[in-house]
Amino acid sequence: MTTTKGLEGVVATQSAISSIIDDTLTYVGYDIDDLANNASFEEVIYLLWHQRLPKTDELAELKQQLADNMAVPQGVLDQFKMFPIDQVHPMSALRTAVSSLGLYDEKAEDMSEEANYEKAIKLQAKVATIVTAFSRIRKGLEPIAPKPELGYAANFLYMLNGDEPEEIAIEAFDKALVLHADHELNASTFTARVCVATLSDIYSGVTAAIGALKGPLHGGANEQVMKMLMEIGEEEKVESYIREKLDNKEKIMGFGHRVYRNGDPRAKHLREMSKRLTALRGEEKWYNMSTKIEGIVTGEKKLPPNVDFYSASVYHSLGIDHDLFTPIFAVSRFSGWIAHILEQYSNNRLIRPRADYVGPGMQKYVPIDQR
Repeated sequence: MTTTKGLEGVVATQSAISSIIDDTLTYVGYDIDDLANNASFEEVIYLLWHQRLPKTDELAELKQQLADNMAVPQGVLDQFKMFPIDQVHPMSALRTAVSSLGLYDEKAEDMSEEANYEKAIKLQAKVATIVTAFSRIRKGLEPIAPKPELGYAANFLYMLNGDEPEEIAIEAFDKALVLHADHELNASTFTARVCVATLSDIYSGVTAAIGALKGPLHGGANEQVMKMLMEIGEEEKVESYIREKLDNKEKIMGFGHRVYRNGDPRAKHLREMSKRLTALRGEEKWYNMSTKIEGIVTGEKKLPPNVDFYSASVYHSLGIDHDLFTPIFAVSRFSGWIAHILEQYSNNRLIRPRADYVGPGMQKYVPIDQR
């Protein structure tokens, strides 16, 4: 056996969902640039789940199904009010709430293809409501019911803030959802597949994935990027702050990616959206600071920004609380997790790798009074 730390370079399965080849990300063969510029998030959900783009009636049906299933059981919402709100990270709340959803689904243990697709719709619909409801409840506000006539991205922003969002906000958020929807066998997706490969239910698979996404080396990076920008505060402080970090060999969040050699192809879309949104809000400094940081880090370390770096200033410009950045990542990535879970179910084999043992050799048990 050969050992590869972090499974880097190991091909663990075959998949028809997404690919990263020569720094090009595709969903079912469609270049991410093409989808980011043209497709809605709902189209991408359908694409990932069905391996083709929807026709007009199919897209309308999916939108209706999502709208019809956004309501969350009251018991799930009530538990938020029991949490120590000032201590709970929204990702922890999301993890608990999604797990709880399975308790209210009479088909939770039904492993038929039809039942699993129904659960897929419910999960994708309800995750938006869970994240926005928690955000409001922890502020002492009541959750807002979705509007059936709004699309997925617009409904999320509406349920979060209570006002119907402007078109540029919808465009920015929808584009971010498209860009984050899937990313081959990333840590959380692999976690989901390992979980359901035991034939555990879809709620368990998604809950496991949320746990993996919560870490700062995966989904938590964009929150850390905004924390860094806030610590710097002003454009003229960028140079000294970043150079001190580099001199101390500290990691700058939002740069580099294990699977890309020449840069994350998703980053440029959020870079442009950050430029537009910060200018619209009169807060260009966040974009200007980000470009200065990019210039230094990429120039010094040859590390280009990844998708997390500019998503931070985009979400901030949309008025989203910083600790909601990772849950929003999850809202999008539910589509990819579910696609991989359904694919795993369709051609399943238990995922059970081996470990290269490096501990002591054969030992003899010694009675406790002789140790």
